[in-house]
Amino acid sequence: MPNITLSLPEELYRKMKKYPEIKWSVVIRKYLEEYIRKLEYVEEARTEEILRNLESLEGELRKISDEAAINFAMGAVRKRWRRNSTTRVSS
Repeated sequence: MPNITLSLPEELYRKMKKYPEIKWSVVIRKYLEEYIRKLEYVEEARTEEILRNLESLEGELRKISDEAAINFAMGAVRKRWRRNSTTRVSS
């Protein structure tokens, strides 16, 4: 199992030392697991919201011709390529 190192404020460290019976690594691991679970839930909720929005736009999207969609996508790729390939010179 990988290890991590934490920096703690001195006061928090002293308070933790008052409870030597507590396995602080377990407490922190459980907290991190719960935090990750919440992040994943929010991410999943956003994905579901995006899918619902796309489904609601399905009729509008079907009206766009394949040619227009391809031209739009190619233009976006060109803009990104220009933006990423431009060398910026500092003055």
